[in-house]
Amino acid sequence: MARLGAAVNIVTTDGPAGLGGLTVSAVCSVTDDPPTLLVCLNRGSPQNRLFKDNGVLCVNSLAPGQEELSGRFAGRSAEADMTERFSHASWGLLETGSPVLDGAAVSFDCRIAEVIERGTHSVIFAEVEAVRQGAASRGLIWFSRDYHAIGVGS
Repeated sequence: MARLGAAVNIVTTDGPAGLGGLTVSAVCSVTDDPPTLLVCLNRGSPQNRLFKDNGVLCVNSLAPGQEELSGRFAGRSAEADMTERFSHASWGLLETGSPVLDGAAVSFDCRIAEVIERGTHSVIFAEVEAVRQGAASRGLIWFSRDYHAIGVGS
């Protein structure tokens, strides 16, 4: 799977169940009408239930320069406290109340429409409520166990 390149995303949630965020590469577009994304979350993650209980999420697709933040949300730092992880960046809100990363290449604010449990993962179908496109003309992918910039000027 290391040779299957994928966009680097920080997927966030906030609501009655609490604040959460994870680095996720298993995200893709499903349909334009209604606009829907597929997001796969590991069922073994303590945050899995948090996302499902809140019923909302935001897919923040990262830009070059946000690698360190990706590592924090992937659990590669000593920070266990979610508030501490979020303190390393600036965040806003759109429609659902899920944190939207300032400086992301693009952010999709979504409501969870359906969840299918499959093997080790929860496959989430998330309907897009709002989109914020960042100024970045480049994106960030994970390929062969490393970050790579793609797009104009890469």
